[in-house]
Amino acid sequence: MSGTVVCRLDELVDGAARRFEVDGRAVAVVRIGGAVYAIGDRCSHADVPLSTGEVHCDTLEIECERHGSAFSLVTGAPNTLPATQPVPVFTAAVVGGDVVVEVAP
Repeated sequence: MSGTVVCRLDELVDGAARRFEVDGRAVAVVRIGGAVYAIGDRCSHADVPLSTGEVHCDTLEIECERHGSAFSLVTGAPNTLPATQPVPVFTAAVVGGDVVVEVAP
């Protein structure tokens, strides 16, 4: 996988998000167990960081702390109102213990 190494897997808190800049884009990286997810770090409704929101591990969602919209970590689609527009998701993987994120242009 090509992409950018953002950190080591063991540097991420399980069940939480952390913000990174990848190729000029703000990305929230979420660790759930041994899996990682990468999603745009701006709520499509309130334009606030998603990386400061709560992660719902059981439903693979991240919740915006401002108004409570929850976004799928897999598709970026909002699963609750008030957000109605998706946020981008990016390819993320663990490669040799490194977390690698690829953002498409």
